[in-house]
Amino acid sequence: MNMTISEHLHKNRIGFQTSGGDLVIWCPFCEKTDVTGSRLLTFHIKPETGNGQCQMCLKRCEFENLAEKLHIKLKEPRPRIEPKETPEIKAEPVRPPVDTSQLKPLTSQELISILGLTIKKDEENKLITFLCELSAYTEGSQFNISFNAPSSTGKSYIPTEIARLFPEEDVIEIGYCSPTAFFHDVGEYIKDKGGYLVDLSRKILIFLDQPHTQLLERLRPLLSHDKKEIRLKITDKTQKFGLKTKTVLLRGYPSVIFCTAGLKIDEQEATRFLLLSPETNQEKIREAIHERIKKESDNDTYREWLNQRPERELLKDRILAIKQTGVEEIKISSPEKIEERFFAKNKMLKPRHSRDIGRVISIIKSFALLNLWFREKGQDGLTIIANDNDIDEAFKIWEVISESQELNLPPYIFNLYREVILSTWNDKNNNRSKGFQEITGELGLSRQEISQKHYQIYGRFIADWQLRQQIIPMLETAGLITQESDPSDRRKVLIYPTTPLNISEDKNNSELEGGVKIEL
Repeated sequence: MNMTISEHLHKNRIGFQTSGGDLVIWCPFCEKTDVTGSRLLTFHIKPETGNGQCQMCLKRCEFENLAEKLHIKLKEPRPRIEPKETPEIKAEPVRPPVDTSQLKPLTSQELISILGLTIKKDEENKLITFLCELSAYTEGSQFNISFNAPSSTGKSYIPTEIARLFPEEDVIEIGYCSPTAFFHDVGEYIKDKGGYLVDLSRKILIFLDQPHTQLLERLRPLLSHDKKEIRLKITDKTQKFGLKTKTVLLRGYPSVIFCTAGLKIDEQEATRFLLLSPETNQEKIREAIHERIKKESDNDTYREWLNQRPERELLKDRILAIKQTGVEEIKISSPEKIEERFFAKNKMLKPRHSRDIGRVISIIKSFALLNLWFREKGQDGLTIIANDNDIDEAFKIWEVISESQELNLPPYIFNLYREVILSTWNDKNNNRSKGFQEITGELGLSRQEISQKHYQIYGRFIADWQLRQQIIPMLETAGLITQESDPSDRRKVLIYPTTPLNISEDKNNSELEGGVKIEL
């Protein structure tokens, strides 16, 4: 590994000072001294290049020549720095215009049926995920999704399988990526702008696992649509003996989907995403196993069968036609209806509602985009107008997922609270006599009782560390539970639901029931 200039000087006991970013040493060529005979520090070295010049004798040289003069042994010569070339920009494939005369209005139920060819159950999840990816073809109405659930539940399968319907050049799938590697790999160097341009406009960005924390922090302004083009400063260790600051221009907006088994979510991320969790009920697992056997037994036959499905091929053509149309703006015909329905459901407003209404509007516009040929258009032909039907469809979906979104909880954790914690608490407290209840008060739950109930209901154990470090703190932050010391043993902590009577009994994405059936 190459050493920096200062490290070479330190190692060889050559004293130096810093001045204006330069490293200043005594000049080995003129060796000027003061009246006391001490050497004057007159030779200035640029730490990023190694080139230097004496301010007295004006001698110039590169670091290799200077090192030889100072008797510094370099293990290997400094590699020659070639000028960075602008990466070749891959042109998008040229496709003939899609014949839109074959397209008909597509309802959400028909869309769910087509997506169900490869994705079993998860009706709401696959519909919202499709609309999220489709929203990439809008100018600024993209929204983001975070799939949070334990491993092996199909978090990444849903978005990646739907992404197969979209043009390959518009989908970016990333497993793991460091904060700087993302900008170098995705970005291209633009000389006129003096930095790397990362153009994510009209792209679908899928992280198959939780991205690096620093990368997530740098993407926050883009995820919240603060500005269309954001300037970032990153540092990168180069071959020029040290760190160098680079400018990155981040251009949006993409549709972003995160898939993670980590259940704990930072509040800043929670407000920027729709939080979803795949269903894990018995019926869904049974159908998924059947589909997996069918696919793995003869993959060629399975793919041939899938490609021969006319409704799936028409959906691909519809997506390509939407992209080719290049819609620039989507207006809404009845904004007062959105306001009326949103305020009717949310009596007590919260700061996050300003972002929630933005997601509802994005879903409305995605429905309009899906049927753009059957919507009223503006004079320029690049503007379409969403109608009342689009508003109704969007609110039907929002009513299914809004309860967990209000609490900043993934549906998996919210359902666990209702099906495990509330159920256990009711069983423990409702089967006692009234007089005994008045004497002892409400009985809390231990973590062991919750774990046992989880196994009884779901047939699998829950890790104690996950319950203690992720699930319980999130439920407590949401205000659904409190923790108090056991009166009979202060070393133990008991869990009490705060508002058991206020929680809706309707189960959305429930593991037991497999979700709410909605008429779409």
